Amino acid sequence: MLILHKNNNINGLMDADAIIIGAGACGLMCAVQAGYLGKKVILLEKNDKPGSKILISGGGRCNYTNLFASDENFISSNKHFLKSAFGQWSVADTIAFFDTYGIQGQEKTLGQLFPIDKSAKDVVEVFTTLCTDLDQQIITNAEVSEVLSSNEGFNVQFQKNGKQRVLKSPKLVIATGGLPIPKMGATDFAMRFARKHNLNIIETAPGLVPLTITGKDKEWYAQLSGNTVFCEVSNERISFEENILFTHWGLSGPAILQISSYWQRGEVFNLNLLPRENISELIEQERSSNGKTLLSTLFNRFFSKKFTDAMSKYLPIEKTVASMTKLEIELVYKTIHLFTVKAAGDKGYDKAEVMRGGIDTKELSSKTLECRKIPGLFFGGECVDVTGWLGGYNFQWAWAAGYVIAQNI
Repeated sequence: MLILHKNNNINGLMDADAIIIGAGACGLMCAVQAGYLGKKVILLEKNDKPGSKILISGGGRCNYTNLFASDENFISSNKHFLKSAFGQWSVADTIAFFDTYGIQGQEKTLGQLFPIDKSAKDVVEVFTTLCTDLDQQIITNAEVSEVLSSNEGFNVQFQKNGKQRVLKSPKLVIATGGLPIPKMGATDFAMRFARKHNLNIIETAPGLVPLTITGKDKEWYAQLSGNTVFCEVSNERISFEENILFTHWGLSGPAILQISSYWQRGEVFNLNLLPRENISELIEQERSSNGKTLLSTLFNRFFSKKFTDAMSKYLPIEKTVASMTKLEIELVYKTIHLFTVKAAGDKGYDKAEVMRGGIDTKELSSKTLECRKIPGLFFGGECVDVTGWLGGYNFQWAWAAGYVIAQNI
C-alpha cells in the first residue's frame, strides 16, 4: 500500500538531484537529458528491466515517433497544453537524438517512423547505455511504498529484494505510465498519488483499444474473423482512413483503435467500407458495360469473397446490376458507405495501447511540467491527461516530456 504524506523534518544529505519513479520512455529520456546537464538522478522501476512497454511496442520494432506529430494529434482537456513541450523538443529533435546513437528511421505508413535494421531492444539499449555512461542509476524491482515531502524535498521509500530502502532528493518525477497492459507492470501509482494530494484527475478509460460486439450481430462479425477492410471510420467528431480487422468478438485494426479513443459507450460510429470509390457510380458504370455482371462479382473486385458472401445478409448480391432497382442501389450505397456500428464495449486495459485521461493538465505548468501545488514535483508521459493517436505519437510526447522535465529539475 502506498502511503503519501507531508513531513516537515526531512534532513540529511541528498542522494540525487532528482528521483524518477518509472523507467519507461519518459523516465529514461529525462534521466539521459538530466545527465547531459550534469544532474544526477536515480530511476526506480518496479519491473525487472527498464523500458518494458518500449520493448513490446510495434510488435517489438518500436514505432518511436511520427513525422507529422503535433498537438492536433492528441486528446486532452486542454488542447493547447502540448504546444510548449513540442516547441522545446520536436520530432526533428527525436530523429536527431536517435540518429546520433545509431538508430535511423524509416517511414512505414502515415508518418510512422521505425528503426532501420534495429528493434525496440536497441532503442532501450540507447538509454541504458547512456545512463551507465552518464552515471545515472537505474534500480529495478523497486516497489515504492511511501513518499514523504517537505519544503526541503522528498523521501522515497521502496522495497527491493524484501528490504526497505530510502532515497532523498529535492525533486521528484512521476513517470509511471498508465493502466494498460497490467501483465507488463502497469500501475495506478500516479493516480493514487494525485488523489492523496488533492490533484484533479480527468476520468480515465482505455484508449487505442479493440471494440466488442454482442447480441444478434456478434455472429455476423465473428464469421468474418481475420478479414481486413480498408475503411473510413468516423463519428461526429473525427474520422480515420486505415484498415479495420474483423474478429470473433468484434472489431480491431488501426482505424478501430484510432476511433476508440474518441468513442463513448452507447455511441454509434460509421464505416465507409469503400472510401475512395462511389459504389452507386460503379454499379451504373457496370450496367453500361455489362449489365449481366452480378453484384457479388463487382464486390469481389474490392473485397474478399468471404466479405462479399457475408454481405448477403444485407444486400441482394446475387442480382445482376442491370436488374437492380433504384431503391436497391440506394440500399447498397447506404450499406457500403454508411455502415453503422454500435459497439457494446471495449477489450479493456489488457488490450489497450494507452490510457485516456489522467492527471489534469491544469495541475501542471505547460512550460516545465512541474506541479503547481507541490513545488519540485513533476509528472510526465502517459499518466498525464495527454493521449496521442496510434502511430508513434505517444512516444513523441514521452520524449518531449522527459526533455522538458530534465531542464527544470
